[in-house]
Amino acid sequence: MKILEVLTYYRPWVSGLTIYVERLSRALVEQGHEVTVLTSQYDRSLPRYDVMHGVKIVRSPVALRISKGVIMPDFGPMAWKLATQTDVLHLHLPQFDAPGLAMRGRLLRKPVVLTYHCDLQLPAGLFNRVVDRVVDFQNSWAGRLSDVVVTYTRDYAVNSPYLAKYVDKKLAIIPPPITLEPVSGAAVDRFREKFGLSDQPIIGISARLATEKGVEVLLKALPRILEAYPNAVVLHAGQYKDIIGEEAYAARLAPLFERYRDHYRLLGTLLGEELSAFYRALDVLCICSLNSTESFGLVQIEAMRNGVPVAACNLPGVRQPVTMTGMGEVTEIGDPDALSEAIIRILDQRERYVRSPELIAESFEPAQTATEYIRLFEALQRGEQPRQTIEPPVYDRLRAMRDEAAIETAPEISAMKNGNRKKR
Repeated sequence: MKILEVLTYYRPWVSGLTIYVERLSRALVEQGHEVTVLTSQYDRSLPRYDVMHGVKIVRSPVALRISKGVIMPDFGPMAWKLATQTDVLHLHLPQFDAPGLAMRGRLLRKPVVLTYHCDLQLPAGLFNRVVDRVVDFQNSWAGRLSDVVVTYTRDYAVNSPYLAKYVDKKLAIIPPPITLEPVSGAAVDRFREKFGLSDQPIIGISARLATEKGVEVLLKALPRILEAYPNAVVLHAGQYKDIIGEEAYAARLAPLFERYRDHYRLLGTLLGEELSAFYRALDVLCICSLNSTESFGLVQIEAMRNGVPVAACNLPGVRQPVTMTGMGEVTEIGDPDALSEAIIRILDQRERYVRSPELIAESFEPAQTATEYIRLFEALQRGEQPRQTIEPPVYDRLRAMRDEAAIETAPEISAMKNGNRKKR
């Protein structure tokens, strides 16, 4: 099958969306399908035409930037040309150009699938609010013109004004593709040595330095964490310099980074084996995003498959990895006190939170995600459409694992509580 994937930014840009599409595209190619990615040439040094891991990439030159968006004059003609050569159009939102692409699919009688990754909410400012409204309008039309809308969880869907109208109509839920490169014990040792890590508690955060990621929540939680664990260290993996549209946010956090420089280390973007080593070095990962621009938090599964519990914020979708697996704590959004207490509880009783890394890894294998998409694409080619929004069976298996672990640990928790009462 020939599949056209369309999104504004693609690799080497690093975000959850670009990583998702890269993993999915590679898995589809490995299954024998032909995948072309149409995206922006956001960096002029990138080639217009490229092939990465068997995936063809077509980058459209950028004439103008509007906040984090781009204007590409030849995008429309190129989209039409590629659409005529494909079997399925797969659009990834948020994306300004999506309705035009969906209309091309309709005109050509090609199935159009739209994966809605998250809401768009740009940093504060009147101009950015206007941009948000325009993109919301464009996304809305793209949804109407698409045959099926895909998202990660029912939790996010029913709480999203955009997705809720498609539930049990044309909304499908497919687990996101999540994988990491294998890592050796020697590589983990090298990582620890490189960043001067010893036996102290290590708290991780994996996110680019962007307003919606809520990095300041963790920084404000640090004083309480350091009271309980004075030698604790935060490792922050992710781009923290020269992020489009986030210069003011970086400047605002700079004094806090300086204040906690002995306990907070900005590592920059980690890739391949080094990223895997990062997770293996952690005792807990935190995700403290502030709004619905975060819909799941792929990094949670990356951590869990390495045996690392998570302190996650109580956002729809984002809370699901922890609530499905029981592997961590869910905290109030934007609350440093709640985050610090959750991290301390996890560090105090880390083993209580650990679940089967193997089952978690299997549940989000890219090959499985690719198979689900192909099943959906083939159904659309036969003229069939989903009428019910049913969560995938792998989510039920994760919940069963959680419930079984809760039963096993219940007597231990009871005994611990009784012991504490006696001590008092």
